[in-house]
Amino acid sequence: MNNNLNRNQLSVVKSQQPNIKENMNIVIVGHVDHGKSTIIGRLLADTNSLPQGKLEQVKETCRRNAKPFEYAFLLDALKDEQAQGITIDAARVFFKTQKRKYIIIDAPGHIEFLKNMVTGAARAEAALLVIDAKEGVRENSKRHGYLLSMLGIKQVVVLINKMDLVDYKQERYEEIVEEYQAFLAEIGVEAESFIPISGFMGENIASPSDKMPWYQGSTVLEKLDALENKEDIENQVFRMPVQGIYKFTANGDDRRIVAGTIDTGKVKIGDEITFYPSGKKSKVKSIERFHASSMKEGLAGSATGFTLEEQIYITRGELACITGETKPEVSTKIKTKLFWLGKEDLNGERDYYLKIGTQKVKAKLEEVVTVLDASTLAKTERQYVQRHEVAEVILKLEKAIAFDKAQNSTETSRFVLIDNYEISGGGIIVDSLENQEDWLNEKVHQEKVIWRETAVTRKERASRFVQRPTMVLISGGEDINKKGMAAYIERGLFTEGRNVYYFDTEIEEEHAEKNREEKFQEFAKTSKFLLDAGNIVITVANNLTENHIHTINTIVDAENIKLVWIGVVKEDHLPIDLHIEDGEKKEIAYQKVKKLLIDMKVIFQPEG
Repeated sequence: MNNNLNRNQLSVVKSQQPNIKENMNIVIVGHVDHGKSTIIGRLLADTNSLPQGKLEQVKETCRRNAKPFEYAFLLDALKDEQAQGITIDAARVFFKTQKRKYIIIDAPGHIEFLKNMVTGAARAEAALLVIDAKEGVRENSKRHGYLLSMLGIKQVVVLINKMDLVDYKQERYEEIVEEYQAFLAEIGVEAESFIPISGFMGENIASPSDKMPWYQGSTVLEKLDALENKEDIENQVFRMPVQGIYKFTANGDDRRIVAGTIDTGKVKIGDEITFYPSGKKSKVKSIERFHASSMKEGLAGSATGFTLEEQIYITRGELACITGETKPEVSTKIKTKLFWLGKEDLNGERDYYLKIGTQKVKAKLEEVVTVLDASTLAKTERQYVQRHEVAEVILKLEKAIAFDKAQNSTETSRFVLIDNYEISGGGIIVDSLENQEDWLNEKVHQEKVIWRETAVTRKERASRFVQRPTMVLISGGEDINKKGMAAYIERGLFTEGRNVYYFDTEIEEEHAEKNREEKFQEFAKTSKFLLDAGNIVITVANNLTENHIHTINTIVDAENIKLVWIGVVKEDHLPIDLHIEDGEKKEIAYQKVKKLLIDMKVIFQPEG
């Protein structure tokens, strides 16, 4: 028994069928009490996907308790089967046919469905939408239909369940088909088929029903096997949200590994990668896996890392793509379709966080284009969105993000909105609007100086000065005497014969953020001249952030920057090369900086 499993996890022991190679994810949705659990139980029983003897055991338990057996009880029984080994979680059930293996994702409510949607646990290729024949089309029937359309799930099979309660009447079936088909047409969804079934009686689940001779279509299992797997995600364009950059320094190991999980496509050694939104490029030098032998390529769905031939500074949240393949969109203003679940209305007065992939950025509601009652499709013209409403809205982002439009990729167009630390909405990006691209990259692109080596190369300067031009960037809290430390390090290196220059940036925290970014850019340009002259440049800035380092790195290559942090670190993902405690004696700190420069081969002994 796996003790790490939570109480909501349950399992099905599956017989091994090595000849079955295909897999398909399907999601099942529907109004409460319309019979989803019964249908799932039937699918498990009728495809022999239950643990051996489980069906008979549950029937016997019902008989002893004088309780009528229901197939929905199979799921309840499996929840108590922790001792039999667990292979699925609370929302996922495995079953199989002769053609393929299925994962059926149960979506018991809006919030669970939304969370599954965003985390990728429900990357469904098809959907079963259940409607009770007696109750008919309900509010949630329409809401779930709209959610499926937002997710881009094109293959929708509608199961009109509990036909036994309406005496298997064709007229009732046709009434529901007409009503729901009209609704789906308005939201751009076309159902694959409408299948009249009785989950309780097993009619039209695994075998044709003689109770409904008027229906000549497929059974549920026949229809599932007839559905098409979507394009293999390995054959789509390469997309990998950057989870983190991991640096190694032990035993002279200077690798920087870019790590993440590949959403689509594949990457191999030698591919040139462009990172968005920064636009930086470098070629893949090696493919890395934790505790695994070296590999030549990373595939969709795998947690993968790779090193780059040229060290560039990138951050968590960048979207790695292969140069030459279809580019993602990059924008600070997006049009979205979303489903709102927040306790408070979505409105333009509050700040939200938008999370897509590993990117997280502050967002504001700029405009509500349309608010739609998902159950009636009635439109209202107002500038806020209430709970359980669907809307088309325009969001303004604090900085540019990289994404794909929903019609091009579901994986990289889905997002959630976070309000007060809770997932409160989610949806898809349908368009990139009037793009006021990140002002810094625009400006750098327009004004960037073309740096050319003179008759004296960098290598020649390094050989003459027995050092590599490098910026030692010292940062930490505002109340720490970083300038005194910088001057001490400059004096120490100068005394030992190094070409060193202490460049005081004078960039303080009280500057407005945009003004501070501009000053960082100016500082980086000046530093570039000093570095090209072969110097070790010592500089100071208060409370650096990833954005500030990114600003510097648009001019100065990441491999030429060593970040020394003094005191408490406030930001998780800074590329810190050396951490010094507040109050450390200057001589000890100097020796640590000197050792870093030796270990990183910034200063070295002359040849010969």
